[in-house]
Amino acid sequence: MDTPFNLTKLLRDNIKNLVPYSSARDEFKGEASILIDANENAFGSPLAHNYNRYPDPLQHQVKHKLAQIKGVPAENMFLGNGSDEAIDILFRAFCRPGIDNVVLVPPTYGMYEVSANINDVAFRKVNLTLDYQLDLPAIEAAVDEHTKLIFICSPNNPTGNTINRHDIEAILNNFDGLVVVDEAYINFSQSKSFTQELAEYQNLVVLQTLSKAWGLAALRLGMAFASTEIIAVFNKIKPPYNINQATQDIVLEALEQVEQVNTWIKQTVEEREKLVQELQKLEMVQHITPSDANFILVKLDDPKGVYAHLVAHGIIVRDRSKVELCEGCLRITIGTPAENRILLEKLTTINI
Repeated sequence: MDTPFNLTKLLRDNIKNLVPYSSARDEFKGEASILIDANENAFGSPLAHNYNRYPDPLQHQVKHKLAQIKGVPAENMFLGNGSDEAIDILFRAFCRPGIDNVVLVPPTYGMYEVSANINDVAFRKVNLTLDYQLDLPAIEAAVDEHTKLIFICSPNNPTGNTINRHDIEAILNNFDGLVVVDEAYINFSQSKSFTQELAEYQNLVVLQTLSKAWGLAALRLGMAFASTEIIAVFNKIKPPYNINQATQDIVLEALEQVEQVNTWIKQTVEEREKLVQELQKLEMVQHITPSDANFILVKLDDPKGVYAHLVAHGIIVRDRSKVELCEGCLRITIGTPAENRILLEKLTTINI
């Protein structure tokens, strides 16, 4: 970037002037034996565990544990109701409806476009190249003075490949807006996370989630990593108690099981490679995109027919055949060894 990064210049005026809601738990620090400040039910909950008290609005315990695992200071961390909450906040904080725009690089995660539409923010699509990498000259041509965000999913969904690191760094070094690197599938990749580059790039936001490798999709806990100044913006906008106490409790318990999660990751990668090898033996399979995620993108002779055949046998995959640059493709999540065997059996015996 030719000029120093200026976060204040990027922010919408209403966010700069926003006085955030101050909850009872925000106003009090320390320990207390009688809490009669937040209009809670003092008698407890009709459950074995009491949930009558509002949760920690900034999830300090969870962030402290995540900091140990991720190697990122807690103050550089935002926790949201899935990564989708962080994505939505980015639009609301930095993009003026009807004025500003963002750059998307399809095929990619669909919520970026949905959030843009919800917030009435224009999006400019710059397709990935045929090998699913960034088209840097086209991205440069799409950016103007009103471009606030560039979203890059790596490993990418739905293609599964990792985006070239030096290309992402080139954008970080030359774009004065925010670069959002979505690493939902980073645990299945051998690539280094961009969370290690937060001190280097003030305009970097990294998204991760506990929904994939950690197996906590039902709890809806996403993470955003960024400078303390950007994290302060997230905390200014978010609802006071956006992560409920039950989620915080269960996540803390799950975060003690790093060894188990690492075992699952290893098994998933092994199963991914086995599944690719077996699928490549089938005549109907034209191409499988090399994957660094827990899924594979498979190009088939008759994707609609294969999809219908699998559904008839109770096997659900994701039909991506209508997505530009994914024509003829199904996205298949890596299942257990038993699930993968059944999938292969049904594909082997298919007769369309």
